[in-house]
Amino acid sequence: MNSQAITPHPENQRRTGGFFPANRRNQGSMSTPSFRFTNVEIEDTSGHRQAELFYLQKQIQSQTPMVIVLEDGERLEGCIEWYDRGVLKIRGRAKILIYKSAIKYMYKLGEAGQ
Repeated sequence: MNSQAITPHPENQRRTGGFFPANRRNQGSMSTPSFRFTNVEIEDTSGHRQAELFYLQKQIQSQTPMVIVLEDGERLEGCIEWYDRGVLKIRGRAKILIYKSAIKYMYKLGEAGQ
């Protein structure tokens, strides 16, 4: 029996399924995603989580205009309409869902010297 591996000619790779590298099929590790999620279970038991929920609920009820600064420096203005464990829904020029992990900080419009 022949112990040498047979490799297809480069011209035949399209027809023989050589689109993906042969060793890729055998790799056990998957590439990590480019986004990140915070560990919500750790935050559930802390007082920080309760303070966050109280603050968000207060801003929703009073329809306070907010400025939300994202990790990349982008600023979004609008009122918080809804929140979840990992997401805020902002109503401004458009309705936007923002991952909490993408938020650097937020403040009320008119504060911070504006």
